[in-house]
Amino acid sequence: MPSMRAVLERREKAALVRVEELRAEFELVRAALAEAEEVLNHRVIGLEQYLEALTEQDGTTTAVVPGPGVAGTAVEEPASGTGPSRTVARKADGVSIRVLGPDYRHIMAVFEETGGDSLTARQAAVALGWDTGPPARVEGARGRLKRLVERGWLVEQRPGRFTLPVPKPGAV
Repeated sequence: MPSMRAVLERREKAALVRVEELRAEFELVRAALAEAEEVLNHRVIGLEQYLEALTEQDGTTTAVVPGPGVAGTAVEEPASGTGPSRTVARKADGVSIRVLGPDYRHIMAVFEETGGDSLTARQAAVALGWDTGPPARVEGARGRLKRLVERGWLVEQRPGRFTLPVPKPGAV
């Protein structure tokens, strides 16, 4: 009959082998997940670019949006009947947030609620109530925030930190 110590050592060795097998399997699954997430990120970005190009191809019209104390400001808007707006109008003096699509208006409302605090893409996505589990969802938020920065609606203070622009002195 084997000693108690030998039985326990055998059990420990068997448990150690099982742990190492599971770690190896876990690393394979983690690598496959990272690869799948990368593919998904590329697909999300590709789809957004396709939809933007499709919207531009359908044509845009220029509308004059009255601003305070000015005759009007020209803003590109999607032609009627093109579906939801995926393009973001450039911000000009006196242009209202109403020229933005619903998703972008919601994003701007979140930033207005922060009172000037900067947010990361993940924080903005959480504040918007979006699922932030898959990295592609956070990247989608980051893409929208970057688009708002390019058009002058938001400012990227430092890489990855977004906030509302500081009003110019004398601006109402």
